[in-house]
Amino acid sequence: MRSRSDDLQAFKAEFFRALAHPVRIRILEALVRGEQSVQELQETLDLEQPVVSQQLAVLRAQNIVAARKEGTSVRYALRDPLVEDLLKVARRIFNNHLVGRQGLLRVLQQERRRH
Repeated sequence: MRSRSDDLQAFKAEFFRALAHPVRIRILEALVRGEQSVQELQETLDLEQPVVSQQLAVLRAQNIVAARKEGTSVRYALRDPLVEDLLKVARRIFNNHLVGRQGLLRVLQQERRRH
């Protein structure tokens, strides 16, 4: 029997799984700058329409982006502006990891010079 805590963890996992694709991250980073259509995203990201549409469908299914019909096109936006904060925090975490790895690389290079 699943507990509410298990349900919450599963919800979190699904949310992060929806973010776990390079194209979806690129789409979200583009949408941070404002609402865009599929065509605009295609041009901004230099991707084919089916790729953009497929990844937007995943983000919509997890309620990460919202779609709004405007004339004959659909415009997409971040459903929650806090996604921008999440991306910024993730970027800081990745930078910290890279700095740590650069430090390890320097140590390795110094050791190599000694031998």
